[in-house]
Amino acid sequence: MPVHRPGARIRAVLCTSLAAVLSMTACAGTGGNARVDPAEASGDGVLRVGLILDNTGDTAFLNAPQLAAAKLAIQEINAAGGHKDGRWSLLPVHPDQDTTKQSNALAAAKADVVIGPTDSSHAAPAVDILSHARIPLISPANTAAALSGLASGGYYFRTAAADVAQGPVLAKLAKDGGAATVSVLYQEGTYGKELSGAVTEAAKKSGLTVLPGVGFKSGAAADAARSAGKAKPDAVVLIAREGAQGALAELNNAGLNGSRLILSDGAFARYGSGLAARVLEGARAVVPGQLPTAAFQARLLAVDPALKDVSYAAETYDAVTLAALAAARAQDDAGRSIAANLVAVSGGAAGSGAGSPAAPCLSYKECLGGLAAGPDINYDGESGPVAFDSNGDITTALFSVYTYGADNNPTLSGRETAGHPG
Repeated sequence: MPVHRPGARIRAVLCTSLAAVLSMTACAGTGGNARVDPAEASGDGVLRVGLILDNTGDTAFLNAPQLAAAKLAIQEINAAGGHKDGRWSLLPVHPDQDTTKQSNALAAAKADVVIGPTDSSHAAPAVDILSHARIPLISPANTAAALSGLASGGYYFRTAAADVAQGPVLAKLAKDGGAATVSVLYQEGTYGKELSGAVTEAAKKSGLTVLPGVGFKSGAAADAARSAGKAKPDAVVLIAREGAQGALAELNNAGLNGSRLILSDGAFARYGSGLAARVLEGARAVVPGQLPTAAFQARLLAVDPALKDVSYAAETYDAVTLAALAAARAQDDAGRSIAANLVAVSGGAAGSGAGSPAAPCLSYKECLGGLAAGPDINYDGESGPVAFDSNGDITTALFSVYTYGADNNPTLSGRETAGHPG
């Protein structure tokens, strides 16, 4: 059975503008910063994991891999001895309910940690409810850059990189391809504007000459493409989502095609006959994360034999495992204790020790052994390194690189890493 991670274009509907939503949560949280504030043991010894499954309609398929991953993580945590001889359990899931109802239900059920949601626009209402209940929320899929500043009282984390993390990677691909000049063509909106700025900044730092960027509305890229064509850049970075195919066709009409093109994650897709033959031959694209290992996929299939997709499974698995390690480090299952120890067990910014993080440990069982020897561990999981920073964001982001063939379809061709100081 083929199990695959779909291109980021499928995720386009998941990352909407957050301005209105964020404005609703200016008072979210309980005061202080749970990521660094000391927390006294207050757990009840019953270990409960909540899971928000907020995908409906065309994206409903994203629920199954997250559920399978959460179940797998809990199985393996319990097989390794659980926490203080207590077993972790998964609270009932209700994907038929909206995010607010799910969050309220999980708070009422006294969840110790909640994993989710998928859609970036659902993060703020979930945080508003759960942070007041002092329950940490770890999203495996939120990528909107604005969420780094979300007021959560230190209870919000994410194991997925923000969209703008790919900026340096896109610039590097242009330079590695021999470009001296680059144009950035971007679809108007929060995603396009923020990522365009990140690419431009990274390209300038790398010594590339950045030609004036050009924005376009979905379905109306002709003028922007012609403008880019007249500038004759060595490379064009296309930042788009639902307007990507039309923009690629217009770029081709302007004489910009093939290996000169570099696509953001939102523009990544199998285009095939949707574009003229060879339009994308040699073009490159990035997709966040890395392909799950065959061994991890096999373990997921053992939990759910009907699983057909593994999107966000690795990030979900790591979120549950990190929460369990945080509870083990605190010797307490309360949400405040978990939040106060997540950064440390990830090898991140506010670890207990000074200097470089500890050598990575790669499973709950292995990391638990490390905790027996000292307070500092550094969990690197199925999604790669985590290392939360002071905002609860990961500091190292992995990206898969794809190269398009003559059939306008992509093939995995490499991997890149981007990061920032913790």
